[in-house]
Amino acid sequence: MSVLCVGTLAFDTVETPTDIRERVLGGSASYFSYAASFFTSVRVVGRVGYDWPDDFTRRLTERGIDFQGVAKDLSHKSYFWHGRYRNDFQDRETVAIELNGFENYKPTVPAAFNDSEFVFLAASAPHVQLKTISQCPSRKIVFADTVDMWIETTRTELLKVLSQIDGLFINDIEARQLTGEHQTVRAAKAIRRFGPQWVVIKKGENGCLAIGPDDLMVSLPGYPTDNLLDPTGAGDSFAGGMIGFLCQSFRENDFAAGCSNPHRGQINRALLHRALLHGTAVASFTLSDFSLNALERLEKTDIERRVAEIQSMLSGT
Repeated sequence: MSVLCVGTLAFDTVETPTDIRERVLGGSASYFSYAASFFTSVRVVGRVGYDWPDDFTRRLTERGIDFQGVAKDLSHKSYFWHGRYRNDFQDRETVAIELNGFENYKPTVPAAFNDSEFVFLAASAPHVQLKTISQCPSRKIVFADTVDMWIETTRTELLKVLSQIDGLFINDIEARQLTGEHQTVRAAKAIRRFGPQWVVIKKGENGCLAIGPDDLMVSLPGYPTDNLLDPTGAGDSFAGGMIGFLCQSFRENDFAAGCSNPHRGQINRALLHRALLHGTAVASFTLSDFSLNALERLEKTDIERRVAEIQSMLSGT
């Protein structure tokens, strides 16, 4: 089973308390697709500008990521984000965002992707997410992510997205922003009333909380590290690791065969727990270097060792 991902492919300039990297490979689709590729095949739908380096494409396609859904806009530059982290890495300031035509982007899903059953709408404009959903006739499970900018500026369209998806990734601050609830569990339950059956709250170094049907709830701590260099993309990598693992599990166990709604009763507590473990493990590597550098050095065996380490921590053995 492949996962189709739509999102941003971007240049990032990142400032941290100790270093700065200018115009490195970034974007929600880049991090998600690379992380997911450790577990399943990935198809990307997106847009780049005339300044997009061939090397950026090569770094992704060498992982087997299918790039035929990525359009090159010869009239505009690529999406650009400039962020600055404070001393504790918890407070991030967006210095600049240059959409460079992305605000008018209309995604086109290639015919070769029409059989995609698992769809991930990485953090991007809700109109892009809605347009993608409408072009995925074989979709069975749709997860999405969002960020504060879209909550603030396109709330009505975002609520339309939420009404059409099965699961949402969102950080704790944005969950409270979206719902007006100040307690994380209440915020997650409020989001479920908008439509998604599954809500995964990302809490940075404090881990994650997932809530699903029938009050199913799984919480995991973050992986403790003293090697934090750049948190950018950690949330997207977490989603990629989790979704990629679910796709791998569906494929290996034939969960989706002949079932129009495989998420009903199939993502049980044990499977969700394992998927969250793998997402947490992948994200813990991402933040140890800038851009996709740490992921590019990673082997799947490294991920499984990190998962085992986290499980040992949780069990106290």
